[in-house]
Amino acid sequence: MKKLFTLAVLAYSLSTTAQTDPLWMRYSAISPDGQTIAFSYKGDIFTVDANGGSAHQLTSNAAYDTQPVWSPDGKEIAFASSREGSMDIYVMGCDGGAPKRLTTDSGDEYPMAFRDNGHILFEANIMPTAKSIIFANRSFPQVYEVSTAGGRSHLFSAITMKDININANGDILYHDQKGYEDNFRKHHQSPITRDIWLYRQGKFSRLTNFKGEDRTPVWSSDGKSYYYLSEEDSTFNVYKRNLDGSGEVQLTHYKGNPVRFLTSSRDGLLCYGYNGEIYTLREGQQPKKIQISVTADRNDIDLDRQVKTAGATEIKVSPNGKEIAFVMHGDVYVTSVDYKTTKQITDTPEQERSIDFAPDGRSIVYASERNGLWQIYTTKLKNASDKNFTYASDLTEERIVTSDKTSLQPRFSPDGKSIAFLEDRGTLRVVDVKSHAVRTVMDGKYIFSYSDGDVWYEWSPDSRWLLSSYIGIGGWNNQDIALVNASGNGEIHDLTQSGYNDGNGKWVLGGKAMIFESDRAGYRSHGSWGAEDDIYIMFFDLDAYEHFRMSKEEKELAENAEKDKKKEEAEKEDKQSKKKKDDKKKGDKKSEEVKPLQFDLDNCRDRIIRLTVNSSHLGDAVLSPKGDTLYYQASFEGGYDLWRHNLREDKTEIVLKDIGNGSLLADKDFKNLFVCTPKAIKKVDLSKGTSTDVNYEARFNYRPYQERKYIFDHIWQQVKDKFYDPNLHGVDWEGYRKTYERFLPYINNSYDFRDMLSEMLGELNASHTGARFYPDGAQLKTACLGIFIDDKYDGDGLKIEEVIKRGPFAMKNTGVTAGCIIEKIDGEKILKDSDYNYMLDGKAGKPVRISIYNPSDKKRFDITIKAISKSDQDALLYKRWVDHNRELVKRLSNGRIAYVHVEAMDSKSFRTVYSELLSDENRQKDAVIVDERHNGGGWLHDDLCTLLSGKEYQKFIPHGKYVGYDPYNKWVKPSCVMMCEDDYSNGHGFPWVYKELGIGKLIGAPVAGTMTAVWWETLIDRSMIFGIPQVGCQDMRGRFGENNQLNPDIEVFNTPEDYLNGNDRQLETAVKEMMKQKQ
Repeated sequence: MKKLFTLAVLAYSLSTTAQTDPLWMRYSAISPDGQTIAFSYKGDIFTVDANGGSAHQLTSNAAYDTQPVWSPDGKEIAFASSREGSMDIYVMGCDGGAPKRLTTDSGDEYPMAFRDNGHILFEANIMPTAKSIIFANRSFPQVYEVSTAGGRSHLFSAITMKDININANGDILYHDQKGYEDNFRKHHQSPITRDIWLYRQGKFSRLTNFKGEDRTPVWSSDGKSYYYLSEEDSTFNVYKRNLDGSGEVQLTHYKGNPVRFLTSSRDGLLCYGYNGEIYTLREGQQPKKIQISVTADRNDIDLDRQVKTAGATEIKVSPNGKEIAFVMHGDVYVTSVDYKTTKQITDTPEQERSIDFAPDGRSIVYASERNGLWQIYTTKLKNASDKNFTYASDLTEERIVTSDKTSLQPRFSPDGKSIAFLEDRGTLRVVDVKSHAVRTVMDGKYIFSYSDGDVWYEWSPDSRWLLSSYIGIGGWNNQDIALVNASGNGEIHDLTQSGYNDGNGKWVLGGKAMIFESDRAGYRSHGSWGAEDDIYIMFFDLDAYEHFRMSKEEKELAENAEKDKKKEEAEKEDKQSKKKKDDKKKGDKKSEEVKPLQFDLDNCRDRIIRLTVNSSHLGDAVLSPKGDTLYYQASFEGGYDLWRHNLREDKTEIVLKDIGNGSLLADKDFKNLFVCTPKAIKKVDLSKGTSTDVNYEARFNYRPYQERKYIFDHIWQQVKDKFYDPNLHGVDWEGYRKTYERFLPYINNSYDFRDMLSEMLGELNASHTGARFYPDGAQLKTACLGIFIDDKYDGDGLKIEEVIKRGPFAMKNTGVTAGCIIEKIDGEKILKDSDYNYMLDGKAGKPVRISIYNPSDKKRFDITIKAISKSDQDALLYKRWVDHNRELVKRLSNGRIAYVHVEAMDSKSFRTVYSELLSDENRQKDAVIVDERHNGGGWLHDDLCTLLSGKEYQKFIPHGKYVGYDPYNKWVKPSCVMMCEDDYSNGHGFPWVYKELGIGKLIGAPVAGTMTAVWWETLIDRSMIFGIPQVGCQDMRGRFGENNQLNPDIEVFNTPEDYLNGNDRQLETAVKEMMKQKQ
């Protein structure tokens, strides 16, 4: 009986959980009558009595439910839910029940407030108005309203209003959003921080001007003052002040963690979240922590046993070519090439990377991050009778490197005696497999690892040398390839000595040469990305070089002569004694030894030959053992294809389309190539030119709570190891680890986990950080039509306010103009106030039949257009915004001033600027306005400043006729740069360099100091990433760009009214300033 009772208790504990004083309760909201608090916890909505007690669970869906908002009468609660993939608005009774879905767009919508008992205001990023000059991007969502009965949503405000709070008179308090910065960044004082605003009777008034963060305003009961959250005392606390700015009072005095989610009842009872718990506060009293217990069905598990058939992220082919080791979700596996049978090598919630087989195929080496430290491990076949890993009966794991430093990227030497690895992401070291003795072969000052795994090195066939990435002194952006003596004697030879980027060096022709990748001849990129590369070969042996350069005829003669020579040697061997033959059969160890390589490095850079015919975006490359065929992945348009270049025939042909981009690994006979793609491990038969999948069935034990703990520890350690400032901006990083890790047991989903990680990372007061989670989203994306819709129209159908230039209706003479009514989509009638998003779901890029009524001529007609995606429509809106600005400058300057906009700091944007700036039309103008507002960054500051800093020094005059000038590839007239708070990263760097070099004036709004280089690391859960600002940019006076605000020479702001009414006073000021310039 006792046993049965124990089993019953166990079963109950698995299905239900009871937690007293749970943590990480989110989005607490007190009811209007002050009696009940709604909140989200573990992805569901709960309510609890305002005095505490047992919480009542309102939702129990497997989706993520969050951000509850009370109706004014307290009878309903609106919330956001991912039930259909994206975040939609739902409403339910205050006691629960079946929620009703109110919004249907495939984008995300979040509720903010009830305008009245029948209408909900929510945030969504759809599109601004036709009249406004609001930039269309994710930083500036609009406010919409939807009826609690459902139906069509209507635009409420094109101005971004965050954390809206409405009083009985309809007056709105909100905090603004001036541009991009992570929502959880803390402790910063900069132009991008939020301020409190009042919107009353059509007028906007800014209420706070603290340089740091002011957020989440709520009305007081008298309507003459308001409460809000501010970092004025270093962390978010509750404050109160009057509407006229007087009477500021700090009501809470927390240190450390921020106060979040401030709400208020009608009688002034405040409610907020702090340190993962919920508090109430009445002015003049002390905060009261609400004691809450949660009893609910458990909708998560500690262990999820799965069988996976896809998801490998890296592979290695065994020496005999019969097995493939691979990493999947951080665990190591080995599978048969011919069968699905798969052996799991590691089974940890931590992460393993960088697998390699020992030359005898009986060991696998890998790096594993355990207890917060990457170290090197091997797993071996324990029993001599086992011949491979796939069917092994017993395995044994051994830690090869024992240190307190990060050790990554192990590589076995060809003789199996040593393993090379990277220590502290820079120092190249070698460990003896038997003795575990470690030696340094190249100092860390010569290597820089930007993202883990990006440093390339490879053992020579004789196990005495390594080819390695090499930056010399300060050559991060001009990477070379070095030949490194593996003995540790310090011998290093920079082989390429190039101002270009050379990498991915691989030994070929038995060590007599190397192939490598270089951008020295390809299409040159402006900015960080986009350079095209080629494969080259460098020879270390003069005879091999001369043989490689032979004609087809010369090679055939040489090969025939070699065959004759070998035949003669074989005949001589037949005459040798039987004893010597027997010794040969037994194995003459001396004859089997690999001869030490000999290098002729003098003038080796003169023995470089380009192998690829056309430069391209390259993947990997391999050269056949005889050096007659090169296989490589190249992307010319779209995905990566596998190409073959026959060096004898000088013939290039495509082998397979869409093979993917990943390491190309050959089997021992070079009959097959293997490549790891996001969808499958592929085996390519080189003789047939066909590809088949290497199928596997891998058991995977998913431990969500342990994995989140590992990710947390990993991120914490990565920041400690890689953050650009070794002092971490002076924060107590160890203390914050303790502060935030205690929330882990109370988090069961990636949404909450993302926010918790971002809260911790936000303590750094740094740009380019925070965590991101990318759910699958809605299966069917809502398509767009490329039009502005008249939201004031009150009838059936959709009234077109404007047809966007270059959009679907403008691609041909459709007869559709402003004022036309769209009556039907694919034959389905659009009724007044009815939702129509579902009619466009999944139709981006597909033909859509539109039924049009033109009131001006009373005609009805159908046309078929191709609907576009949301991102394509945003691109049209961007071009429309630029067109508007260009026309305004032309009109205000009477055609004297040119205008260009820098969309991003990348090669494409530079080429657009270059093309427009130096066009014949603009060359005739007196000056140029370079607008970089809303630029999210990249790496283009030097290119742009060089382009704009030209000084004319000569003219070209043939036979008395002026035909040009020098420098013909630079702008030689006056310029100014426009900037705003929404400029980020290199969007801060470019105007800073422009000002530093004294090229011209900066006009607009101040920009936050965000000029650092970031690595966004994909985590073991590949739906999540996080950022580390790991390369600081320091000026010649020793100041970092990070947190160093850039002020314009002429400061001017656009007001909310300006944005709504299309009045760009920043641009008007720039035109006036440029009109003062004289040649």
